[in-house]
Amino acid sequence: MTTTTAAPQSSGLSHRQILSILSGLLLGMFLASLDQTIVSTAMRTIADKLNGQTAQAWVTTAYLVTSTVSTPLYGKLSDLYGRKPFYLFAIGIFVVGSVLCGQAHSIYELAAYRALQGLGAGGLLSLAFAIIGDLVAPRERAKYQAYFTSVFATSSVLGPVLGGFFAGQATILGVSGWRWIFYVNVPIGAAAFYVVWRNLALPRKREEHRVDYLGAALLSSTVVPFLLLAEKGREWGWGSATSLTLMAIALVSLGLFIPRESRLGEDAILPLRIFRDPVFSVVSVIATLVGMVMFGGLVLMPLYLQIVRGESPTRAGLMMTPFMVGLMGSSLLVGRAMQRTGRYKVFPIFGTAILFVGMLLFSTLKVDTPIQQAMAYMVVTGIGLGMTMQMLVISVQNSLPPKDMGLSTSSVTFFRSMGGTLGAAVSLAVLFGTVVGNIKERLADSPYKALASQVTGDKLNNTSGLFANIPAGMKRLILEGFADSMHTVFVVVAILVIPAFVLTFFIKEVPLRTSGGLQAANEEGKLAMAETAVV
Repeated sequence: MTTTTAAPQSSGLSHRQILSILSGLLLGMFLASLDQTIVSTAMRTIADKLNGQTAQAWVTTAYLVTSTVSTPLYGKLSDLYGRKPFYLFAIGIFVVGSVLCGQAHSIYELAAYRALQGLGAGGLLSLAFAIIGDLVAPRERAKYQAYFTSVFATSSVLGPVLGGFFAGQATILGVSGWRWIFYVNVPIGAAAFYVVWRNLALPRKREEHRVDYLGAALLSSTVVPFLLLAEKGREWGWGSATSLTLMAIALVSLGLFIPRESRLGEDAILPLRIFRDPVFSVVSVIATLVGMVMFGGLVLMPLYLQIVRGESPTRAGLMMTPFMVGLMGSSLLVGRAMQRTGRYKVFPIFGTAILFVGMLLFSTLKVDTPIQQAMAYMVVTGIGLGMTMQMLVISVQNSLPPKDMGLSTSSVTFFRSMGGTLGAAVSLAVLFGTVVGNIKERLADSPYKALASQVTGDKLNNTSGLFANIPAGMKRLILEGFADSMHTVFVVVAILVIPAFVLTFFIKEVPLRTSGGLQAANEEGKLAMAETAVV
């Protein structure tokens, strides 16, 4: 019987060897996941330093667009040419982008360098799962992939803390404090590069392949307008000429992309045959919905802590620790349970159910809700996500052929990222679309009715300006209006969990393979050659 200290029979590597490789992969994933949160906390300070308050959103959007678009490309290309060179490339370009970000002298330079960082992040976020899939059999894989989930949870808490710390320092070693947000990636990236380069030994692939460059371009021109619209549509106006143009570009590109991929078959950047796999098709929808719930719900918790409860970004980040504990704990327990039983379908079923409960609990948060109660709700939500996220990846990796390990892994990551972008956009649109009305409704039945005209959408983007020189009673009513809108958002997000929960029952539980992706692919190749020889 395999234990955590024995050598996994499927990979030929000892537990210690796998952990050596895993340490480099974890450092790489930590880079990408940390950068999703550390920058947002310090963005206002950075924009002030670079005189770019009106353009600061592009810094976040640029990173999001390139990291999402590049994810499926890394998966397909690594299946064709090998995983290790692309992972090292992803680390390298991320570190180069980080150095350039630290040297930026304008907000537009920073946005361009963040786009370069995003190109690296797309590989770091997806290839790590694929590499573990190459080395470890599905039944053993969950206990290792749980470490990735733990890194994601840790970075979601640590990011705001570090971002607030660096942004709050005038200089560190003679360098502006905010620039260290990017420079801190350099030693971590160098360590990740060295560990992966030294410890990861994967076979090189030398077969000639046709690369679907046009398909990649069409996929990009489908996804990029969608992401831009999701990020900026509320600001531009959903019916504006810019929004409608982007929508048209995305639809036309999609209309050209599908028939091209169908014609190219196996050479396609995203072979359409994978959508005929019942597990992949169902899990892709679930991953999209879970991404919407995860980012759509969690984007509001820091806002609740900072706006409604008046906490600083740094303290708000620390207060998210219970979410990390729930996510890490459930991921590790599920991994061990899957190793013992070989069953996995039950976990996303229970996970989405618990996630639904977590969102409903969040919807009950008020201005005076005890903070310990809010933290308990975070634990519940973390448990739900921990039981769901890694099982979706493993179910697809196990269902599709081993040769598609990169494609299957990156596709799930891609759909979750797309869902996350859409979920965050929907949540913020509902929040800021209802908050003015909710606040004015609260003020209408109060002694401050005449002051309701002071509440505008512009002021709500700067709560410190909104709360300046107003009576304490009016401030309380404004915060209650925020809490009312957050209640609405959490209910909407909870509703999105329902179809995800229903779809988990339709996941076909394919018996877990007993070998890692590389070994399984070699066995399939030998079998195919034997069948050809017989014929």
